[in-house]
Amino acid sequence: MKLGIVIAQTDPETVFNALRLALYSLEQGDEVRVFLSGRGVEIDRIEDPKFNVKVHAQKVLDAGGQFYACGACLELRNSEGSEVCPLSTLKDHYEIVRDSDKLITV
Repeated sequence: MKLGIVIAQTDPETVFNALRLALYSLEQGDEVRVFLSGRGVEIDRIEDPKFNVKVHAQKVLDAGGQFYACGACLELRNSEGSEVCPLSTLKDHYEIVRDSDKLITV
């Protein structure tokens, strides 16, 4: 299965759970692509003692998941991106929506 996940918020618990699903899906042999939009591009700044988003994001990357981050959203935040938030385009977002068997937004 090709799973697409769009994250557009920074609520630690919600983002953590989306990443847990991404990691589980990868462990089942699925392909996972995560698009970060709006506040979602701030994923690498989420700090919460209960929900370690940064560690889970790295686990998703290490397991073969792919992250994409809205370039316009990064630009609005004067950010050049990062490994978890690589500068991407609307075309990337479109292709994730188009090509995913299942799409989840949080």
